[in-house]
Amino acid sequence: MQYILENKHEPGCVFCYAVHNPDDPQSLVVFNGKNNAVILNRFPYTSGHLMVIPKIHVANLVELDDPTRTEMMALTNTCLEVLQEIYRPEGFNLGMNIGEAAGAGITEHVHMHIVPRWAGDTNFMSSLGNTRVLPETLEDSYERIRLAWPGNHA
Repeated sequence: MQYILENKHEPGCVFCYAVHNPDDPQSLVVFNGKNNAVILNRFPYTSGHLMVIPKIHVANLVELDDPTRTEMMALTNTCLEVLQEIYRPEGFNLGMNIGEAAGAGITEHVHMHIVPRWAGDTNFMSSLGNTRVLPETLEDSYERIRLAWPGNHA
């Protein structure tokens, strides 16, 4: 609720704001690469739900140049390594929803989801209460992931 009440960003793409303002704590950027940034999902399915966001504003993977796609996959791999180290999940969901019909919440800016998963991590709260239950705050997840990212040691 605090984020909604305090969100004073200009209208526009929230992903573009995040990747071009990586030092704003509200952006939740854990790593800022050359062509992409890794951010924590503000509305995660599980703790550690990350996204790799290209710095270029396009709606489809095929619109990205090769260096951006290559870095996106390399960062996805690093996300898997970091999340495995921190959370020890039993599996992962990786994916993109391209277009509204595919379930994209933000259709105009392509992005890769990296979601750690555990057996039994779903429950009735999401379907009946439209609520997600997470074992740690976004701020705690952000700090843990940022500090565990290669090259970001305290």
